[in-house]
Amino acid sequence: MDSKHPGARRRPRLALPPPPASLRRGPFRDGVFRSALHEPRTAVVLGRWLGAALVVCFLTGLLSHLLQDPTGRLAGLLPARPVNGYRVTQGLHVAGGIAAVPLLGAKLWTVYPRLFEWPPARSAAHALERLGIAVLVAALLLELFTGLLNTLQWYPWPFPFRQTHFWVGWLATGGLLVHLAAKAPLIARNWRRPRLTVPGRRAFLTSVAAAVGAVTLTTAGQSVPWLRPLNLLAPRRPDLGPQGLPVNRTAAQAGTVEVPAGWRLRVDGPRPYEIGLDELARLPQHEAVLPIACVEGWSASARWGGVRVAELMARAGAPAGSAVRVTSLEEEGPYRVMEMPAQYVDDPLTLLALRVDGETLDADHGFPARVIAPNRPGVLQTKWVARLEVSR
Repeated sequence: MDSKHPGARRRPRLALPPPPASLRRGPFRDGVFRSALHEPRTAVVLGRWLGAALVVCFLTGLLSHLLQDPTGRLAGLLPARPVNGYRVTQGLHVAGGIAAVPLLGAKLWTVYPRLFEWPPARSAAHALERLGIAVLVAALLLELFTGLLNTLQWYPWPFPFRQTHFWVGWLATGGLLVHLAAKAPLIARNWRRPRLTVPGRRAFLTSVAAAVGAVTLTTAGQSVPWLRPLNLLAPRRPDLGPQGLPVNRTAAQAGTVEVPAGWRLRVDGPRPYEIGLDELARLPQHEAVLPIACVEGWSASARWGGVRVAELMARAGAPAGSAVRVTSLEEEGPYRVMEMPAQYVDDPLTLLALRVDGETLDADHGFPARVIAPNRPGVLQTKWVARLEVSR
């Protein structure tokens, strides 16, 4: 009988047998995990750092997805300013993901002895909690692995990267919230610094922080100009490429090396018209310093020159506030046709660019004309433009 609750019957505990002898090897041997750092306080500190990196990745990734796929009413709410908005948020996204790699490795090392505890599950709730952790870890590993290969533009899998990255991000976020809820009491007990410290904890955490700082500082230069001298491990150099700018999709890949003879831009609106390069050059010319920023995390600024898209559309009779569909000369490709919401069309910095840094566009940068607009992903800065038309 329970001495604290007289009358209550003690619930008999199910005594599970020890693990079979066949499992008492490798990580199942007694005393195999000897490091004192496999303890909750170290796991909580690393969890806070990793959580901060994941929050940055999730919020900036969500914004990147919305900017690339503006649908419904959201399309009208996306801002054209600040000019460097996408450059900053996508740079943070990739830097946060790279920083999360050593953090996730350290966190898994700290807690992995728990994976081999016996019995594997003490109750149905414990089994569900462990299943949730398995889903969370698998989602994070897939997210960071595919994201890292995306910075290299290497896609050795059969599924589409961007859509998979987006939905697995939601899966990881849900798994993380469930994990935090299940571990809330343990996290609360170990949130503050204890009086007694574990030997080696400070050195271990300092080493992890140094590793995070090193990989971040040596890769962030692909999007942060003042860190460019430290850009030792980044997959891209923002100053390499035709006319000093990187290229993701070349004219050869797009099949646009040879521009059709007598190329003329078609502009469709209430008063449709066609216009050639010489006539475009005689229209009022404008310049804007704008970045090209890509989902892989690299970005570079240039001085673009050309004709305002708003003025071309006004000449076709399109009223202010019209969205525009832009079609490229390339015959196929996921971004051959691009929808541009009205706030970008009306922005005076949005150009049908004919020049970059005072030179005629190289074929790889979109000759004879390309779109350049503020605060937009690079894939939406359509090259080799053939047609502009009012879409709504």
